[in-house]
Amino acid sequence: MSKKISYQGEAGSNSNMACTEQFPDMEAIPCASFEDAFAMVESGEADLAMIPIENSIAGRVADIHVLLPESGLQIVGEHYLRIRFDLLGLPGSSIEEATEVHSHIHALGQCRKIIRENKLTPVIAGDTAGSAREVQEWNDPTKLSLAPPLAAELYGLEVLASSVEDDDTNTTRFVVLARKQELPVRSKLPESVITTLVFHARNVPSALYKALGGFATNGVNLTRMESYMLDSSFAATIFMVDIEGHPEDLPVRLALEELDFFTWEIKILGTYAASEHRQKVSASFV
Repeated sequence: MSKKISYQGEAGSNSNMACTEQFPDMEAIPCASFEDAFAMVESGEADLAMIPIENSIAGRVADIHVLLPESGLQIVGEHYLRIRFDLLGLPGSSIEEATEVHSHIHALGQCRKIIRENKLTPVIAGDTAGSAREVQEWNDPTKLSLAPPLAAELYGLEVLASSVEDDDTNTTRFVVLARKQELPVRSKLPESVITTLVFHARNVPSALYKALGGFATNGVNLTRMESYMLDSSFAATIFMVDIEGHPEDLPVRLALEELDFFTWEIKILGTYAASEHRQKVSASFV
């Protein structure tokens, strides 16, 4: 029986491609929402979930910063997917006769050049691959889709133009989630490790400055930090951070002890091997 990995979106989406790239031997299961993808892992119907967390152009993925800490799941890996979009139409159709292009709002925003050059009207769809399915169902040569390359094959569409994204560095970072478990011990992981955590800063002057000071004085590198409001009070802020290192590493342990003094909750979401993509990019900026 093959193992399963859940993702949000339709077959042929970028999340689907991330699953097949990272786990080619697993069965990728599409889900209507992030919550549904989480639930499949929680219930045991799926072994893992592949969830986008941030994009190099669009920034963080909406709602993930709220959903992830409350999911009850644990980050066990990460994957970076180079985002590519093809312009798809019905077999025999052409860009010249098209009037509309359908896709997710982010895809439309990341492919403005070809839309403008061909005087196409952008129409927002709920999903990139879903727009390809709809173009196939509508059977209208005036409607095109901007979708990942996998969608053309799945929905029997013709690639009218390939790799039409405006920025050829467009990349999405995904995290791999599993059911809650003990953090892997340091000896079971490679040298390059990422720990993701969230903390609630105390609502006092300089609390964040002092909380982060422990990372600086102990030489722990923060690779990412996001902030968001806890509730409608606008008085409590949660921070999600990625740091280099394992909680067993002495510098990280000391930094977390200092962090604990200036916060009222710390939750580690996962400790996992840094991806090869991250290591290559990090090395280029040293």
